[in-house]
Amino acid sequence: MGIHLPSMMLQAMKTIQRWSHSKHQKGHFAVYVSDEEKNKRFVVPISYLKHPLFQALLNRAEEVFGFDHRPVGGLIVPCGEDEFIKLTSRINHA
Repeated sequence: MGIHLPSMMLQAMKTIQRWSHSKHQKGHFAVYVSDEEKNKRFVVPISYLKHPLFQALLNRAEEVFGFDHRPVGGLIVPCGEDEFIKLTSRINHA
């Protein structure tokens, strides 16, 4: 029996694979935090993809945005900057 990965996570992993073959820093990927007024770019470690808190955020992004990330051109997560910083802080200290 295989593990079912949320489709948003699969899309993120495909993007990361493309990055790993480019000149970008390996081991990290960019996400855009959207609070409906502005988008702010964060670069986070790939290891976040395995963390349940980040997976929940990706699931929420899929529910809100689906696969339509054209305005920014990258992975958009639906939360405010402060909420994202708190979430990543919890992941870092877990």
